[in-house]
Amino acid sequence: MIKVKQLQKKTKKTSAFAQYKNLSIQFSLDGFSFCISNSETKEPLIFSEYAFFPSIASPELLLEKIIRIFDTNKDLQQDFTKVFAIHQNSLATLVPNKIFDRNNLVPYLKYTVKTLKTDFITYDLHRIIAANTVYIPYVNINNYLFQNFGEFEYKHHSTVLIDKLLTYSEKDFEEQFFVHVSPNYLDVMVCKEGKLLFYNTFTYNTKEDFIYYILFTAEQLQMDPNIFQLTFIGDIKKESDLYSITYTYVRNIHFMNPVNSFFADSEDFSNHSNFILIN
Repeated sequence: MIKVKQLQKKTKKTSAFAQYKNLSIQFSLDGFSFCISNSETKEPLIFSEYAFFPSIASPELLLEKIIRIFDTNKDLQQDFTKVFAIHQNSLATLVPNKIFDRNNLVPYLKYTVKTLKTDFITYDLHRIIAANTVYIPYVNINNYLFQNFGEFEYKHHSTVLIDKLLTYSEKDFEEQFFVHVSPNYLDVMVCKEGKLLFYNTFTYNTKEDFIYYILFTAEQLQMDPNIFQLTFIGDIKKESDLYSITYTYVRNIHFMNPVNSFFADSEDFSNHSNFILIN
């Protein structure tokens, strides 16, 4: 039995009504979240987030948890015009188009991800950069979603994150250092004028691990922690140990300014959280 904290679910709703709705969901071994939006205006209507403590041990157990959520949450028990799923995991790598062969995906992951012969490997084509994200999706969850909704679209979280941040920062003339925080890993991305300079995902267990990867990236790119600006996104607060140790070494820190004001008056969600699903 997986023990989950009593206050594991948080929800934000508006009073707006829509006849046609889209469903976007994001899942990882750390949690599950979904956003229901107006199909025509794209306005968010409902957002719910489930945090798993401790993290789920396997994709099989994650599916069991997701099935229970769908069975008990009435917001998910309706018809949707479009369904979009985001797989959030570290089982991925970024491959430039120049060396990409869609018919031979296995070699791209073998040095960074432990793969099995039975693993299904797929890829996402990026909208902005000439590259593809090669990754292992949770096929069992895809099958469950197909049984419930029929055809749907899915992508890896890094694909969505990279494309959104490049669009967000395309007019910035200085290098932008973004850190997207999740409970057990962080995505580090550096870009300038809509061009990707660096992207990687790092797993961390302690705050010392966390700051090490940030400083390691800065050192590799010859960026001075006393000068460059670091922008936090995701599951991090100013009162957290992660923020405190980062501020010890990086002088200029701020949180992402939201594109969407959906969380502006929320007590449960920060404006810079859930950038992938909402903003």
